[in-house]
Amino acid sequence: MKNLLIVLAVTAFVVSCSKKEATSVSDKTDSTKIVDSINAARTKINDSIKSKNQFKDFSGSHKLTHNSIKGSGTISFEKIDGERDHYNISGQIKSGKDALEIKGFMAVVSDKHMNFTGTISQSISGNENGKTDLRKGTKTFMSKDEGKTYRLQDMVNGSGFVDYIDIHF
Repeated sequence: MKNLLIVLAVTAFVVSCSKKEATSVSDKTDSTKIVDSINAARTKINDSIKSKNQFKDFSGSHKLTHNSIKGSGTISFEKIDGERDHYNISGQIKSGKDALEIKGFMAVVSDKHMNFTGTISQSISGNENGKTDLRKGTKTFMSKDEGKTYRLQDMVNGSGFVDYIDIHF
C-alpha cells in the first residue's frame, strides 16, 4: 500500500511537471518590430509637437508703423514649415520721400520678445537729407502691451535720432 501511494505520488508529480506544448517560433512577435513601431510612433508625435507653435501664431499680414513716417505700411509673417515659432518676414512703409523696408527672419522667443535677423533699411528726409540708413544683424522687438504691439529695441538710427518702429497685431 505504501508502495502504491509512492507510485501514485511520483506519477502525479511527473504529470504535473511535464512541459506543455511549446509555442512555435513563428507565433512569437519579433521584438525588433515592436521597438521599431514604438520609435515610429514617438517620432511622429515629436514631429507634430515640433511643428506647432509654442507661442501665438503670427502668420499673416500686419500693420507696420514708424514715428517719422506718416501713415502705416504692412509687414507679412510667413511661417517656416517644420519650424516652431519661426517666420520669414518682409514689409514696408512709404510716404512721399520717406520709406522703411524690413526683410529677414523672425524667431518668437517669449510672449514678450521676438528676435529679428535681417536688414532694416530706412530713408527719412528729415535725417541727413534722406540718406539711407541700414541696420543689419540680429535685433530684438519687445512688447509691453501683452503682444498687441512689438517695438524695435535698437531705437537709435545711424543719424543719432530715435526711431519707433512698431509691428501691430
